Amino acid sequence: MNDDTKRANESAGGTTPETCSYTNPWMYNGKCFESDDIGGLYGFVYCITNLRNGKKYIGRKYFWQFRKPRNKNRRVKSESDWKNYYGSSDNLKEDIAAIGRENFRREILSVHTTKGFVNYEETRQLFMNNVLTEALDNGEPAYYNNNVLSRYFRKDYFNGTLHDS
Repeated sequence: MNDDTKRANESAGGTTPETCSYTNPWMYNGKCFESDDIGGLYGFVYCITNLRNGKKYIGRKYFWQFRKPRNKNRRVKSESDWKNYYGSSDNLKEDIAAIGRENFRREILSVHTTKGFVNYEETRQLFMNNVLTEALDNGEPAYYNNNVLSRYFRKDYFNGTLHDS
């Protein structure tokens, strides 16, 4: 466990899904993650799970967005849309539209204080979980992720079995 995760664990009060301020909340260490839990964090790495078929998606999201208002020289920092975010995968979005958000679990795997740590941990999780090669029992890909770093693609590595052969 890194220092970022330890700090978040110590400070995360969180709430239960039933008492969370938004629907289908991001869960972190068994508790709903709220805006008040962000503190000095920059972003998080997450896993979204389809509760009907077990298929997953691993990604990252930043808590902050930086916009340059019209006719201004400085960028303005504001909270991003992280509470309503459901990933960037088109296949995942199609499944969410077809069966509803309530059939997906959103879990924060780790939180980080810098953009670099968020990006590094996302890449590490993608490779550790073999998102391009793992298969469900029915032979379909176990993850919605189609690529890692836009450099490694499922089409080049997936063969529908649990292991490379």
